[in-house]
Amino acid sequence: MADSTVRALTWNLWWRFGPHWEERQPGIRATLERFRPDVVALQEVWGGTDTTQAHELAETLEMHAVFASPSYPPSPRDDLDLGIAVLSRWPILDHESLVMPARHREWDPVALTVRVDHPAGPLPVVAACLDYGVPYTDDRIAQGTFVADLATDPRFDGPCPVLLMGDLNAAVGSPVLRRATDVLVDAWSAGNGPADAVTLPSTHPSAPLEAGPQMIDQRIDHILFRPGREDQHVRVEGVQLAGEAVGGVYPSDHRAVVADLLWRG
Repeated sequence: MADSTVRALTWNLWWRFGPHWEERQPGIRATLERFRPDVVALQEVWGGTDTTQAHELAETLEMHAVFASPSYPPSPRDDLDLGIAVLSRWPILDHESLVMPARHREWDPVALTVRVDHPAGPLPVVAACLDYGVPYTDDRIAQGTFVADLATDPRFDGPCPVLLMGDLNAAVGSPVLRRATDVLVDAWSAGNGPADAVTLPSTHPSAPLEAGPQMIDQRIDHILFRPGREDQHVRVEGVQLAGEAVGGVYPSDHRAVVADLLWRG
């Protein structure tokens, strides 16, 4: 039986924050074109009345897109949303946005579940951006448990692995991700990625240093997975970071995480 593969990428696009956000957009497109992921989870995505950043990228890359909001942080503009999105090389079968636990916020942040029409069968993706507020770690832990439970929902059992991807605003050893790492596999570690890898570097010209040591210079963006069936063996063929400066301009303050998964269908 032939092996099946997927290249997954997760990336926080930094909304329209920072100086000269328009100048970052070509670098975002160029990075996605270079790595050619099959499925993409995006965070801090802008959404307007007629279109979203995700749909514009999907049109350029000849992909399919789903956008959901609100997410973290709150949008600073009344006329633009800030949300999360999934892009897919293959058609999207269905999707659902679900409100995450958030006792300390005045809005209802959502996680996004998507089933993609992978050649081997439905490929479930859970995309999320968790709360970054360290004083609200009760919410952060509750949200980490919520998305882990989504990814392990039996309704997603099937011929493909289940992916949980996003800016989870916690290092892999954090209590926020304890439930997730108990029931899912960290693709970065399984793919022998460097233990000191960083996705929110202090070296970025606009690094949010106020986020503190739990976030800054940590790997807080993740791809986690589980097999879709008891007898399914999933191997991580490779992992890498993406999002270096393009033409002297950093596309985002975050680095993207890329993982290549292989399994026998």
